[in-house]
Amino acid sequence: MNRPPPSRGAAHALLAALVALVVAASVAIFTGVGGADGTADQEPSRRPAAPAAAGRWIGSWSASPAAAEPGTARGYPGRSIRNVVHTTLAGGMARVQLSNLFGGAPLTVDHASLALAAAPGGPAAAPDGMRELTFGGERSVTVPAGRATYSDPVRLPVDAPADLLISTYVSRPAGPVTIHPHARQVSYLAPGDRTLDAGGAAFTAKSLYWRYVTAVDVWTAEATGAVVALGDSITDGVSATIGADHRWTDFLADRLRTERGAPRLGVLNEGISGNRVLLGGMGSSASNNPSALDRFDRDVLSRTGVRALVVELGVNDILRSPRQTDPARIAAGLRTLVERAHTRGLRVTGATLSPFGGRTGTGPDQELVRRGVNAEIRSGRVFDDVVDFDRTLRDPADPQRLLPAYDCGDHLHPNDAGYLAMARTLDVGVLKGEVRAAL
Repeated sequence: MNRPPPSRGAAHALLAALVALVVAASVAIFTGVGGADGTADQEPSRRPAAPAAAGRWIGSWSASPAAAEPGTARGYPGRSIRNVVHTTLAGGMARVQLSNLFGGAPLTVDHASLALAAAPGGPAAAPDGMRELTFGGERSVTVPAGRATYSDPVRLPVDAPADLLISTYVSRPAGPVTIHPHARQVSYLAPGDRTLDAGGAAFTAKSLYWRYVTAVDVWTAEATGAVVALGDSITDGVSATIGADHRWTDFLADRLRTERGAPRLGVLNEGISGNRVLLGGMGSSASNNPSALDRFDRDVLSRTGVRALVVELGVNDILRSPRQTDPARIAAGLRTLVERAHTRGLRVTGATLSPFGGRTGTGPDQELVRRGVNAEIRSGRVFDDVVDFDRTLRDPADPQRLLPAYDCGDHLHPNDAGYLAMARTLDVGVLKGEVRAAL
């Protein structure tokens, strides 16, 4: 039997329904809860539907989960935490990763938000710059101990460089709290659920930790991927001016954003103070500060859109107890990192170990090991490419020491000028190259 054609009103209703379906699909995402290493589940068969606009998800900011915060067996029940983070890529949408890697029990985040900061480093949001975060369509999410999760994407025009505010509220005791302890950035705390407060007046308590937040990805068409900087306190920027974004990775992001011919990449800082290639553990906990070998999959391979890797590691293997006395062992550990990166097609640039002469507790034996590791790195038998931070930072009159103009005063860590010199030393052209090894 022939049916009459649909009325104009019915046709319009059908079209509206289809448009709504497309828009919903464009922001849909699977809320990934990952494995025991804290990585979020991003299996190809369960990945989010791509937004309708051209682009891709790429990491704009990250920080390695480094430790369980001391004294937080109950967490921060009944308080809001507002983390301030600094972007390296702009985009039209964003999503946030929360980690419970060092938690001892499931963490229920009752409420969370993402906002553009009204002013650099401040706790107040820009006008119309606040978005509530959801997880699988729900405003709350429970993250099992040892795992991480991504929020649903939110439509928010994110600039770069810019500060974002990521707020979480947890109503019930849940700890210990997963932190990155050397943020070099002031974040804030407030009593009660203040996640959607655009003003910052309630956030009177200040902190130099990042809590729970470990990544921000943006949907962007302006970049081809991200470069991960895997390192120790020198990459972490523990001596950089607080709130100034003067880590060497920040200066590198500036170069990639402004220099003609430079690859357009996000910069993801995966430095942890005290980190070693071969051994983990820090303080009283063997699980804190996992070694580079242990955290490589989580902090490098699982990062969104990673295309290149820079490794700055090895000094703490020499200086921290138990001290490594064989340069070949450290070089072998670095070589293992490279081999694992090659399985994903990543080209790896490795840094020579910078001077530490004059540092308390160091002497000729440690200097001999440092020189041995550097000789192996410079030989080309470890990394695809080499950035010679040692040559950049050392005092020509006393090569075992940092140049005084680059020394923060502890004879180990650079100051802001030293970090800028490091960023200028790196050949950004190597960051867009393909891996040399056959995969």
